[in-house]
Formats: sequence, structure tokens, C-alpha cells
Amino acid sequence: METTPPIVLAFLGSLAAGLLTAVGALPVLFGKVPGRAFRDLALGFAAGVMLSASFFSLIIPSLEASELLYGGTALPAAIACLSILMGIGAIALLNERLPHEHFQQGREGPEAASLRRVWLFIIAITIHNLPEGLAVGVGFGAGGFEQGLPLAIGIGLQNMPEGLAVAISLLGEGYSRWKAWMIAALTGLVEPIGGLLGASIVSISQPLLPWGLAFAAGAMLYVISHEIIPETHRNGHQNKATLGLSIGLVIMLFLDVSLG
Repeated sequence: METTPPIVLAFLGSLAAGLLTAVGALPVLFGKVPGRAFRDLALGFAAGVMLSASFFSLIIPSLEASELLYGGTALPAAIACLSILMGIGAIALLNERLPHEHFQQGREGPEAASLRRVWLFIIAITIHNLPEGLAVGVGFGAGGFEQGLPLAIGIGLQNMPEGLAVAISLLGEGYSRWKAWMIAALTGLVEPIGGLLGASIVSISQPLLPWGLAFAAGAMLYVISHEIIPETHRNGHQNKATLGLSIGLVIMLFLDVSLG
């Protein structure tokens, strides 16, 4: 792995993480699917992994990279803060400009009467998954295998409950088991695109590295706050969702420290 280009590592790592979306959705093909309480716990776990990854795998390395370039001044903190806000703003803009539909919240973005409802769902999930692939790509592009591996494992783990949630929601909309699984599996394939984009950006120039790391963190923080946590608290399972978030956070922290 030492001689493998970071962009190749980013593609393979984000592809593997994205494919775990399909693995997580497999229960819809076999027997009874988990209940709402378990799904909220699992989505809470996903939020915890993303939250931990945002800070320990992206924001802290961004500050460290800035300090190497500019010294221990206020500039590294300013770069991190500005980049986080830019990442949040970029995904918020996509969320506003692209027509899409959430399973619980309904339609958002511009009116798109000509689009079939399933495509609106797919656009929503794409907006959700792009920051995750971006984060994995930035991780590999910034620190190679050592920094990218914990992110790829963590994002892959949290993709599994997301894939299950998507497939179950599609079942509820009347789609067959195979079609629900297939759509859920395909939504994970946007992550290699984000992975290539993230690795390419931080590989172009060393000064872009701290910006790219914190930007990816901000993009994921938007998804956590705007999408996942509200969804897990919608059905009265807040305690289970918080338990899941806590477990996901500490597991990702352990992965980052032990593998990084």
C-alpha cells in the first residue's frame, strides 16, 4: 500500500465504504426487517461515527496541517472555522437547489413535478452520501493509507444502517424487496465520486490540505444536524438514538487512535 497513489487508495476506500450500504440493506431480502426503534438506534450510531470522524479525523488534522504551514498562530483556527462553514454552506446549497424528497420530511428544493418520486429520494440520498465519500477521499489524499483507513472503516460501518433505512423506507413506498435493495445499493456508489474529488483537491497543493480536511468535516456536520439526528428523534426513540450515537462516537474514536 506504501507505493499506491493516494487517489487510487481514495477511490478503493470510498468504493468499499459505499458498497457496505448494499450490505446493510440485505435484511430486506430475507425475512422480517428490524423495527423502528432498532433503526433509530442504528442511525444514531451512524451519526456518532460521522461526528467523531469530523473532529478527530478531519478537523484536528486540519489544524495540525495548518500549524505546519503557518505556525501556531490564530491563522490555523481561522482556516478551520472558515472551511467548516464553507462545507456546511456547500451542502446546504445543494439541499436547497436540487429537488429531492425525504421519507419523513417530504419534498424540499425546487418544484420538480416531472421527476418520479423515487428519483427525488435518490437525489436526497446522494446529497447525504457525497460528503462521506469526500471525507474518505480527503483522508487518503492527506495522509495516505494510515489516515484514510480509519475513515473508510468508520464511514463504511455507518453506511450499513443508512442502507437498511433507505431500503425499508422504499419497501414502505410499495417497491419490491429486490428493487428496494438495488436502489439502496446504488446510492452508495456516489461515494467513490466524492472520494476521487476529495483526494484530487488535497493532492493538487499542500496549502489546500487544511482547507479540504475541514471542508469535508463541515459537509458531514451539516448532514448529521440536518438529516440524521432529526430523523432519529422523530418517533419517540431519542434515548436509543442517543445510545447509538454514543457508541458510534467512541468506536470511531478508537479506530482513529488505534489505526491512525
